[in-house]
Amino acid sequence: MIKQLNKSTVEKVGHPVRILQFGEGNFLRAFVDWQIDIANEKGVMDAGVAVCQPIIDPEHKVLGMIDLMHKQDNMYHVYLEGVENKQPKKDVRLVKSVMDSFNPYVDYATYERYFLSPELKITISNTTEAGIRYEEGDDLTARPPKSYPAKMTALLYKRFKHFGGDPAKGLCIICCELIENNGSTLHEYVIKHAEYHKLGQEFIDWVEKNCHFCDTLVDRIVPGFPREQIDEIKEEIGYDDNLVVKAELYHLWAIGGPGYKEVMKELPLDKAGLHVIFMPSIKQFRDKKVRILNGSHTGMVPIALQMGCETVMDAFDTPAIEKFVNDMVAEEVIPMIEEDQTELKKFAAGILERFYNPFIKHMLRSISLNSLSKWEARNYPTVRDNWFKAQRIAEHECFTFAALMTLYSPKSGFEPDDTKEFVEYIRANWDSADIEATVTKIVKESGIFTVDFSEVPGFIPAVAGYVRDIEALGMEGALAKFLKN
Repeated sequence: MIKQLNKSTVEKVGHPVRILQFGEGNFLRAFVDWQIDIANEKGVMDAGVAVCQPIIDPEHKVLGMIDLMHKQDNMYHVYLEGVENKQPKKDVRLVKSVMDSFNPYVDYATYERYFLSPELKITISNTTEAGIRYEEGDDLTARPPKSYPAKMTALLYKRFKHFGGDPAKGLCIICCELIENNGSTLHEYVIKHAEYHKLGQEFIDWVEKNCHFCDTLVDRIVPGFPREQIDEIKEEIGYDDNLVVKAELYHLWAIGGPGYKEVMKELPLDKAGLHVIFMPSIKQFRDKKVRILNGSHTGMVPIALQMGCETVMDAFDTPAIEKFVNDMVAEEVIPMIEEDQTELKKFAAGILERFYNPFIKHMLRSISLNSLSKWEARNYPTVRDNWFKAQRIAEHECFTFAALMTLYSPKSGFEPDDTKEFVEYIRANWDSADIEATVTKIVKESGIFTVDFSEVPGFIPAVAGYVRDIEALGMEGALAKFLKN
C-alpha cells in the first residue's frame, strides 16, 4: 500500500536551521541536502536547511516546487543508480534535512526571519550560471531585490545592522553555480553593490573580515524527476512521493578560497565519509571537471537535439556524436589544461564513461537550460586558450556554438528554456542571407555575453561557416562534413 509522504506517516527529527539555501531545484536537493541528511544521521552535523525560491514567478500558473515541498513536509527521496566495481548498484534515501521552504516574493517575513537568525551559519546557492550577474540599478530596498548578488548584499547589510556589526554573525557563503570563480565573483558583486549604494566602509570591512565566500566545484549528474518510472518507484519506496530525484551514484564537492578552513568547521561533510574536499584553491579541479564534463554536455546538446536525440545515452549511441565529443575533448580541451596529460586522459576517460550509465535517463532538454550562459562559462575558455596559448582555432568548439545558434534560431522549432530577451534578440536579428553579420551582432552587440568572443580572431567566420553548413545540409549532414575534414 502506498502511503502519503508527510509527518503523519514519517517521523521527522527537527534540526536548527543553520543553512539558508537559494534554489529548490533537483540538483541542490539531490546533492547538498542529501549530503546534509547523511551528515546529520552520522552525528557530525546538527543542521537544518531552509529552502528559498530564488526567482520570482509572478503568474504562478502551475503548482510550484515550494507548494509540492509543503505538501510533503519538505521530505523526498533521492534515488541513486549506477555501476560500482562493474556491478549495478542502487541507493535510495529519504531526505529529511530540509526544515522549511518558502517563496520570499510572497512570504518576505519568513525570509527575513531566517536571514536574521542568530543560528544561521551558511548560505548555499544554485541560481544557475545566469544568476550571478551584476545589475547596477537593482533596488536593494525591494523585498527581496531581483538579482542574487543584490539579494545577498541586502541580506548581509540587514544582518550587519541587526547584530550591530558583531564579527561572529558573518556567514559562510557557498556557491554551486557552474561559473568560474563563482564565490569570488559573488563577493566582487556584493562589494560593488555596497559601494554603489553607499552602504559604508564599516559594512564593507565587516563583509571582508567576517564573511567567507567560497569557490566550489560540484559534480553529480542529476536527471531529476523520473517521470516515466515514477509509478514503479512509488510502489518500491511505498510512498506517494512527487519530489523523487534520480541521480548517479558518483558525487564530488570541492570547496576552496581564503576562508575554506572556516567552512570546514561549519560544514564537516568529509567527516561523514562524503566525497567533499577542502583546499585553498579549486582552479585545477574546476578546469578539469567543467571543461571536460560540463563543456561536453553543453557542446553536445544543441547538436544532439537537432539530430532527434532525447537523452545523453541517445547521443552517445549515435557514432558521429560520440566521435565528435571524444575528439573535442582529446584535441581541444585536454591540451589546454595545465596538468599531467597522461593523468588528464585517464580522468577524461572516467568522466566520459559516466555518459554511458544505463540507469540514468539524462534528458538533453534539461541540460539545455540557460545554454547561452553555460556555453560562455564552460566552452568559451577552451576557445580562448586554444588561440592565446596555441594560436589555433578550436574548430569543434566553434561548431558547438554554431549548433547552439541554429538551435535558438527562428527556424529550429525549438523553444529554449533561457533568458527570454536573449532568445528574442537572436530570433529578431537572424538573417540567413548574411550569417556572418548575424553572428557578429549576437557576439558583439547583444549584451548576452559578458565577454566579446571576437577577441579570438577567426571565431566569428568559423562559426558563420558552420551555421551555413547546418542550414544548408541539416545537422546530420553538417556534422558528417565536419568529421570528414
